[in-house]
Amino acid sequence: MMPPPRREAARAIVLDDDDRVLLLRYDENGGFWATPGGSLENGEDHATATVRELGEELGIDEKAIELGPQLAERSKDHMVGGHEVRQVERYFLTRVSAADVDPARATQADNIREHRWWTLAELRNTQETVYPVRLADLVAAVAEGRMPERPIVLTG
Repeated sequence: MMPPPRREAARAIVLDDDDRVLLLRYDENGGFWATPGGSLENGEDHATATVRELGEELGIDEKAIELGPQLAERSKDHMVGGHEVRQVERYFLTRVSAADVDPARATQADNIREHRWWTLAELRNTQETVYPVRLADLVAAVAEGRMPERPIVLTG
């Protein structure tokens, strides 16, 4: 059996000055929260795609985005547009203020139902599905100034 086609994706772990993390809610697959991001366009690198996706999904002006280091990566097989793909994601740290987020300026809402800033405690205690699975641990490490030396590999 052939493995599913590879789909390169860039995602942002968006933190504000209070180390709250911005997540987007989607209804499909029983409903879940996830970090902003999406697939790379032709000729695009992961960092460029991350900045573009933040503008498209959340209306954040590129000038307001401080793109930090790649914190993590994850590979996961899932359905996109009715076809199974092996999505390979790179997660970049991004810091913005809540005032920079303006969904009214978003150009591609991509079935996003809502956006919400989560505290670390809310993230750790929620019963809702959040992707990637170990996001709370990663946010806690960054908030404490413990940046990974190289991107960590996330599962789930």
